[in-house]
Amino acid sequence: MKNQIISITVAALVAAHLFSCQSSAENKLTSAEDQSSALVDLEAKVALGKHLVVIAGCHDCHTPKKMGPLGPEMDMERALSGHPAQQPIPDMDRNELESKGVAATQSLTAWIGPWGVSFSSNLTSDATGIGNWTEEQFFTALREGKSKGISTNRQILPPMPYEMIGQMTDGEISAVFAYLKSTKPVDNVVPDPMPPLSAMKP
Repeated sequence: MKNQIISITVAALVAAHLFSCQSSAENKLTSAEDQSSALVDLEAKVALGKHLVVIAGCHDCHTPKKMGPLGPEMDMERALSGHPAQQPIPDMDRNELESKGVAATQSLTAWIGPWGVSFSSNLTSDATGIGNWTEEQFFTALREGKSKGISTNRQILPPMPYEMIGQMTDGEISAVFAYLKSTKPVDNVVPDPMPPLSAMKP
């Protein structure tokens, strides 16, 4: 009788161990499936963000240009890196340009108008771009037009059409942010905007 009890106890322990192993294996499988599903979702989100960046014309101002066989073309090695730090604005009569309207520099990354001179931002994942931004900052920049996504900062300057871009849905803005966070980091410190000459007169 004693041996029978021992056998039953051992069998119960073995069964419990096997059940535990099976449950653990199932949990690991579920976890792996969840991770795989999350990865697929993220890839789809990033792909949507990339598409939105292209059709919204973000490259038009935020990607420097270079001369190609057919004329100016996007310099995709510096995609979305903003106005090149070492590139000066052309030697032009700012007084005339600011009073008459808008003029773009040769790279189409700096703009002159009544607001002064504005430079397109670095949108890459580098720390000099939006690498340290939170998604909340990105929403603040696009929805409220605040520089660097900080609510107490100045308004974003022309020609950035944040009023229109900010009409994207929450999901679309989140997708754009996810894509920008996935871009190749480009170290480029964009110059601060220059105030209009009229504001600099004593």
